[in-house]
Amino acid sequence: MQQDLNRVIEQVSKEKGIEKSILISALENAMVSAAKKKFGHQRKIEAQFNPEIGEVELFEAKTVVAELQDETTEITLADAQENLDPDAQIGDELLCKLDSSLFGRIAAQAAKQNIVQRLRDAEREIIYNEFKGREGQLVNGIVQRFEKRNIIVNLGRTDAILPEKEQVPRERYRQGDRIRAYIVSVEITSRGPQIVLSRTHPGMLIQLFAQEVPEIYEAIVEVKGAAREPGGRAKIAVASNDPDVDPVGACVGMKGTRVQSVVQELRGEKIDIVHWIPDHAEYVCRALAPAKVSKILIDDEDHTMEVIVPDDQLSLAIGKKGQNVRLASRLTGWRIDVRSEAEAEEETRKARQSISAIPGIGDFAAELLYQEGFKSAEDVADSDLAEILDVEGISKEKAEALHNSARQYVAEKRAREAEAAAAAAASVAAGEPAEPQSE
Repeated sequence: MQQDLNRVIEQVSKEKGIEKSILISALENAMVSAAKKKFGHQRKIEAQFNPEIGEVELFEAKTVVAELQDETTEITLADAQENLDPDAQIGDELLCKLDSSLFGRIAAQAAKQNIVQRLRDAEREIIYNEFKGREGQLVNGIVQRFEKRNIIVNLGRTDAILPEKEQVPRERYRQGDRIRAYIVSVEITSRGPQIVLSRTHPGMLIQLFAQEVPEIYEAIVEVKGAAREPGGRAKIAVASNDPDVDPVGACVGMKGTRVQSVVQELRGEKIDIVHWIPDHAEYVCRALAPAKVSKILIDDEDHTMEVIVPDDQLSLAIGKKGQNVRLASRLTGWRIDVRSEAEAEEETRKARQSISAIPGIGDFAAELLYQEGFKSAEDVADSDLAEILDVEGISKEKAEALHNSARQYVAEKRAREAEAAAAAAASVAAGEPAEPQSE
């Protein structure tokens, strides 16, 4: 500890990126800790770094007294005036320099350990503060090692973890491979900062486009949302803040170069770029592309859209294993129910037939109820009278009569169905084949 520390502090400060004041404070605290272990914890010992001689000097505070009672904390007035301060007065507290060479090897080792720990803590805090502000950004690293199914990535100054659940299923890496990932979170733990990465987060798709498309970086084109099924397919919605700039064209790039760069980074993940607009129905239609939509029924209360598509577009709209409609739903935030025109027509026919079966309803009233969202006689029977009264074109008397008629009709129908079910169950129990029941 007696060597010139100025050069050491300067070197460590540059290498570790730690302020000199933190290093000096660590040195002073370490020396005080070591001195108290040597001389006793009851003594008032202070440390000061002297840059002129490159040493940490130790001082012991002593109180000036007329008669000495405790030589570890007191000094007589005569000694104080002769050796420390000619103007010393009784009651003054003076600093007496200690000989740091009196420290043994154990005390010096303790001081070293204290300094190392303080340096490690300071470095951890610097790394944490550096990466905490980078959440939501992309980072480049090198695959360091594997822990179970997690990948440890070297980011230069520290390591990060790419958990198994944040890895794309079909991607495989080896030690030493370069990897780009999205910073999901940065937390401080007892072992230092823990940086969690992801290759599956929708934010990675957004950040990749931001790097490839200058218009996004310059806020001319705005990303409104993204949805991914990592390794398979993704959708990203974009809008333009400049009427002269086509947001989809900007993201695709000349001859598709921009989007292909993103696809290449995501190892072949197919990407649909959707032009975002505020009209919810039109937005959903665009999100379902490349399928064409015939009709949309919106239920604002349940935040649901029933989408009718031509029969030959049904499989395209749904996508492989439901992928297309699932991504469109995540992208738009609406629950989407896709049906073919033939299926929708069949449901419409059954709904009108069921409502028309209510005694005394008439074709006109049946159509009005259907147009208001009633899909069966059961819907009419189970609804509140107020809901039927809200249907324009049906009077109060007619609404009450229809409601009562529907409830009676449905009650009788359910009773018949219950009797038939009971009879079928009895036949099965008796070992007889159950007869099919007609509606």
